[in-house]
Amino acid sequence: MMQAPLAGRKSADQKTLVEVSGLYFGGREFIVAAGPCAVETCEQMDVIAKGISGCGARLLRGGAYKPRTSPYDFQGLAEEGVPILAETGHRYGLAVVTEVVAPDHVAAVAAQVDMLQIGTRNMSNFELLKAVGRSGKPCLLKRGMSATLEELVMAAEYIMAHGNSHVVLCERGIRTFERYTRNTLDLSAVPALKELTHLPVVVDPSHGTGKRSLVRPMALAAAAAGADGLLLEVHHDPDHSWTGDGRQSLTIEELRRLMFELRTILPALGRTLNYRFSVDEQSRTEVMISGQENHLSLAGVMPG
Repeated sequence: MMQAPLAGRKSADQKTLVEVSGLYFGGREFIVAAGPCAVETCEQMDVIAKGISGCGARLLRGGAYKPRTSPYDFQGLAEEGVPILAETGHRYGLAVVTEVVAPDHVAAVAAQVDMLQIGTRNMSNFELLKAVGRSGKPCLLKRGMSATLEELVMAAEYIMAHGNSHVVLCERGIRTFERYTRNTLDLSAVPALKELTHLPVVVDPSHGTGKRSLVRPMALAAAAAGADGLLLEVHHDPDHSWTGDGRQSLTIEELRRLMFELRTILPALGRTLNYRFSVDEQSRTEVMISGQENHLSLAGVMPG
């Protein structure tokens, strides 16, 4: 039986709000964090931050340290990338979240950003979990690609046992025999984690599917499943991303459409969404959605 006195749920009504620079994960507002897989240039980050802010995203995400399967792939700008990310996000009124990959990085990164991320490859890096716990900085903890839900909760317990109760869990897909998608996005994890723990839960459909065409429908499904927010990869020119992960990144226009659709469904779930569209932007999004529905009708499929 799982022994998690700090992260485990003690009663049906126990619920924790995690504050990140005035935002509250686990509250009524559905929080969207968006940005590129990796920080590339100042210009790239400025375009993306401006775009996602205009769509209503609340956090800017981006990797300065990038653990990669191949040692020959782009590993990120490291310490040079963190201030680019932080300064750009704060310029547009966005909180900033980025990954830390080693205990000796934690203090320097925590001093510049609003939230630390522990990635899937480091969910069981116990020395890193302890260091993030000692930092006291809000933490986005991703599920390991082969981890059970109880293992994820116990990783959160490590952070909390070292003094940091500000933990948000992230379902980002698990490795299965399926090859069509990059991972299998386990949306049953959302309500299951809410039974196991009182911590907020967000979903990353970008890594969860690995396919741009699947990100939007799975993001909407995550909201319907009760997620407290989304972590999305967004790039202004995804086909030329330095990491090669552009295939799972939304464009800014695609993010705008997703935010419009979230605004439609979230009130039925008792949630709200930060929404900043002008009348012209809303009209353009409605035309884009209507155009796709008309295309489906012509193909003999009734629009939903």
